[in-house]
Amino acid sequence: MVVDKKSNLNTPLHVAVIMDGNGRWATSRGLQRLIGHRRGVDRVRDVVRVCPDYGVKYLTLFAFSTENWKRSEEEVVGLMRLFKRYIQAEATKLMADKVRVRFIGDRTRLDKDLRDLMLALEQQTAENDHLHMTVAINYGGRDELKRATQAIARQVQAGTLDPSEIDEVTISQNLDTSFLPDPDLVIRTSGEFRTSNFLPWQSTYSEYAFVQEEWPDFTPGIFARVLEDVSSRERRFGRVAAQ
Repeated sequence: MVVDKKSNLNTPLHVAVIMDGNGRWATSRGLQRLIGHRRGVDRVRDVVRVCPDYGVKYLTLFAFSTENWKRSEEEVVGLMRLFKRYIQAEATKLMADKVRVRFIGDRTRLDKDLRDLMLALEQQTAENDHLHMTVAINYGGRDELKRATQAIARQVQAGTLDPSEIDEVTISQNLDTSFLPDPDLVIRTSGEFRTSNFLPWQSTYSEYAFVQEEWPDFTPGIFARVLEDVSSRERRFGRVAAQ
């Protein structure tokens, strides 16, 4: 099943995904949790590949939250190593597919090697426009709002911004996602019904889809099914439903 943006104007343009369930997928099969995360990378490749076919222009992936540092040192170190390998292994393919990659989140806690790889990939893909992929690493919605508030406070302190001029646009412009439209759809895998501190400001009017499959089992076919379901919903943004 292929969802065609041209045939359905309600197909989400920006899809954000909470890629949940990698570790549980692995442990339920008697495997190490990192094997589940590696399997999850395969699903990222699959979803990135089909997004343009489905009319999705922007894809935002929740890869590592500010709370994930609480996991075991072994898992955290393994995940950071996996991020590095993904960037190194996928850069050529992402360029060939004209995918622009950007990262959001607080980079200060990440290793310099990883930060350098992230910056290099952003610069290398900066002119691509076939798909805009944003990866959230060390990201938390509350942390993002805190940092945005601090940035606005510094502008007020410097005299470049009057407090009376602060509005929703001001806040949005100071978020990590200032270069993105708000997501039309947020998908969470693995049957959990939580938003987990992901894009709280941006997803105010987003549609949500909670699917039972864990992320390693989230195939392009399931993605198409979700997009088809969401495209049939009426998004009112606070307005009265059409008569």
